[in-house]
Amino acid sequence: MTAERVNPPALSPPTGFSHAVVATGSRLVFLAGQTALDTDGKIVGDGLTEQFERALTNLRTALHACGGTPADLARVTVYATDVADYRARAPELGRVWRELMGRDYPAMAVVEVVRLWDTQALVELDGVAVLV
Repeated sequence: MTAERVNPPALSPPTGFSHAVVATGSRLVFLAGQTALDTDGKIVGDGLTEQFERALTNLRTALHACGGTPADLARVTVYATDVADYRARAPELGRVWRELMGRDYPAMAVVEVVRLWDTQALVELDGVAVLV
């Protein structure tokens, strides 16, 4: 995929995301929402940072299984049960993102939800990737 990250100077500088991504390629990959489930189907991690790391690892695993890399992600949506906690932990979450995914940020949104499918889950991530 070729991805052009677009961050217009008329918008506030992005931190940990891109305002827009122009993606060209031949395959779209729609990644289902991933939480902090382990291979036994149990939520792992007591706090948001631990659960975010596992959910992001799960998203990356699904992406890799399709032949993609983190640079192929065009869009990611984060569903959090507590946006205030998410904002407070943004530096930690950003470090986790950079370690697992690098610095090619997709277009992103964070949405607060009342709860997720697994009641112990604090965060869920889904995404769209464009592969060559």
